Amino acid sequence: MSSPEAEPLPEDALEERFLAGTGPGGQNVNKVATAVQMRLDVFALRLHPDVYARLRTLAGSRWTNDGEIVITAREHRSREANREEARARLADMVARAHVRPVRRVKTKPSKSAKEKRLVGKAVRSDVKRGRGKVTME
Repeated sequence: MSSPEAEPLPEDALEERFLAGTGPGGQNVNKVATAVQMRLDVFALRLHPDVYARLRTLAGSRWTNDGEIVITAREHRSREANREEARARLADMVARAHVRPVRRVKTKPSKSAKEKRLVGKAVRSDVKRGRGKVTME
């Protein structure tokens, strides 16, 4: 699914913290805080209620009780690359929340389609009825 073009998020709505990376990596993991935890204050975005509801659904467990979305990026070895990835993921999530889902239009089968279906069922019923035990009458 391709998402719409993500706009840059306002700086005053973002808060970032740098964490020590996890997993293997030797001394560098212990020395350098390259992983980034980015928090987006959703209320600062002043979203339409529909967009807000969709964003809350998209965020899922990343949504906090304070109305923030928390994204942790630790994929890359550099702090800057993780920072850019976290920003891109947040911007993409907000952009996807702005897309209104297409409403499904209910359809009804035509009279001829209903008739054709019932005739087919009757034919099939006759075929199955003919498979019963043969009686000598």
